[in-house]
Amino acid sequence: MKFEDFEEKTISRKDIFKGHVINVKFDRVALPGNRGEAPRELVFHNGAVAVLAITANNKIVLVRQFRKALEKVIYEIPAGKLEIGENADPQAAMLRELEEETGLTSENVSKIAEFYTAPGFSNEIIHLYQAKELVRVPNPRPQDADEILVRYEVTLDEAKALIKSGDIADAKTILAIQYWELGV
Repeated sequence: MKFEDFEEKTISRKDIFKGHVINVKFDRVALPGNRGEAPRELVFHNGAVAVLAITANNKIVLVRQFRKALEKVIYEIPAGKLEIGENADPQAAMLRELEEETGLTSENVSKIAEFYTAPGFSNEIIHLYQAKELVRVPNPRPQDADEILVRYEVTLDEAKALIKSGDIADAKTILAIQYWELGV
């Protein structure tokens, strides 16, 4: 089958919300094959970066923080949104986030994957990296003013236990830990 057999053509678009992190639109689309029309609620996001940071003693660096949308505290790999203009160099954005959230940096960085968080309604893409040979930054950039983070270092078994308990509950962190476990 060709792209045209799947493509939904936009008939109309209405701006619903324009925020600092997301924009929400409402589209009416024509379904392929003359199958009528359908509504689509869409979330547009500038993208994000995340990092599987592995210490010299083979532990993963996590941050623990409150997530308002979940109304709970969870452990996550260091991550953050791409600021305006950072799309051309997500690796630099990842290193910025790593430094801000953990006080660490690395010159041994490789890209693991790019993935969409919820392609059914959002275009958010996360650029996931791995960083090894971590070094402490003498005077690191400060954490964002609206973030309260605590850094942790855990073994693979401890990370898996945090997944099992629900303390790690986000896809990017689970994906990174699975990658780490595979030893790819």
